[in-house]
Parts: sequence; structure tokens; C-alpha cells
Amino acid sequence: MPQAETFRGDPYAVLEVPPTSTDAAIKRRWRELAHEHHPDRARGDEAATATLTRRMARINAAYELLRDKGRRARYDLTHGTRGGRATWVPPDDSGHEAPVGPPPPRPGRPVTARFDTSEHLHPRNATISHGPSPLYGHRPRSARERAEAPEPLRASDPNGPVRRRRQGVRSHRPTLAEAREMALEFGKFRGHTLGQVADFEPTYVDWIAGTITRDRELVMGARVLQADLDERGVVRRVRPIGPPFGRSNPDRT
Repeated sequence: MPQAETFRGDPYAVLEVPPTSTDAAIKRRWRELAHEHHPDRARGDEAATATLTRRMARINAAYELLRDKGRRARYDLTHGTRGGRATWVPPDDSGHEAPVGPPPPRPGRPVTARFDTSEHLHPRNATISHGPSPLYGHRPRSARERAEAPEPLRASDPNGPVRRRRQGVRSHRPTLAEAREMALEFGKFRGHTLGQVADFEPTYVDWIAGTITRDRELVMGARVLQADLDERGVVRRVRPIGPPFGRSNPDRT
């Protein structure tokens, strides 16, 4: 038989009895409905037999729920029936009795509110302001005004104003002596000068001249030394370009 938790609907409405009915009244009403809706009363009509069978199964499920005192009490407490009175019985054979008290109130409907926002609805690309705008921009400054009072630099990025070098102005090209005295502040030769690196690792000078871009003066010094190495005919070992990531080098053993 269906359990109390799986029964859908109101068993009192199915048996047509009030929630305050006694067990004897519920049993008497079940017998009356069973006699009235028994499938044998269809007298061979298949459609009527199927209808009465479903109706009788529903009546029996409601009666099985209400005849069990424990299941009926739990149903009444859950649905707040029987006039708000609760009759507790042990839910199982463990001997623990549940407290006697009124059932919890039924949850009420949520409180909602409606706001009329139709006046704030505007069609797409519609003009929402009336009359001229109170905000006015600045007129363009002439070349004379810009020359007399140049505007301050604007912060175009979080690091501060952008200072751009004028086009056509080249960086200072150091002499060979100045280039050899330039110190390295990074890499494996940190603390050495470019002249010292050019003496024992000239390929590192080529790497600085063709790779480093953040220190323009250092790059110019490396290029001066690179030109001096080429002029003196110093042979450097050319580093082969490795294969793309994820591919093996067929020449490697």
C-alpha cells in the first residue's frame, strides 16, 4: 500500500469525511464507498471497470493512511488538520514518544509588492532630455594658445603620463670606451661590464644587441661592441634556433 509520505492529495477528501472523524466513522465510510465503487458493479463494462478500479485503489490508499494512527498523526501534524489538535503516538517500536503539541502553522503566501515603472521606459534611441544640454565642452585651442600655455601631460595609463620621444631624434651613440664601461644589472653576468663580457663571452653581447629593448643605452653600447668585434674578425658561435614547442629535434642525440 502507498505510504503516508507518497500519498498525494487529501485522504479526508477522498473518503469524504471531516478531519475530526473518529476511527469508527472513517471505517464505516470506507465500507460505504467500497460498496458503492466496487469494480464488480460495472457488469462487464471495461471502461467503467477501469474507472472504478482506479477509484477504489484511491479509496483504499486513503483508508490505509488514516487507519494507521501513527501515519495519520504525522499527516495531521504536517498538514495542520483535525482542528489544530495533534495526537502523537510512537512512530516506531523504539518506545520513544514524540511531544504532544499543536502542529506548526501553515506557511503563508509570500509578501510581494508591485512597482509601476512604466514612466521610466523609453524606446530605443529616444531622446530623454528636453532643451539644450546644461553640459558644455571646451572650445578648441589655437596653435598660439597651445604654444603660450601648453597643457599638462595627461595620465593615459595607471603608470602616469606618457612621455614620447620626438620623431627623428636619435639616442646618443656611446664611444667604444664608454660602451666597455657599461655595467650589467641583470642576467648571469650581473656586475660585469660589457667590455669584460665581450672578452670571455662575445655571443652574450650579440644577444643583448638583438634581444634587450628596455634599456636603450645598454643596447647602443652592445651594438658598438658588436661592430668592434666584427671589425676585429672575432668569430662567435652561432646558436641554432630550437624546434617549436612540443616537437623533438631530429638532430639531437
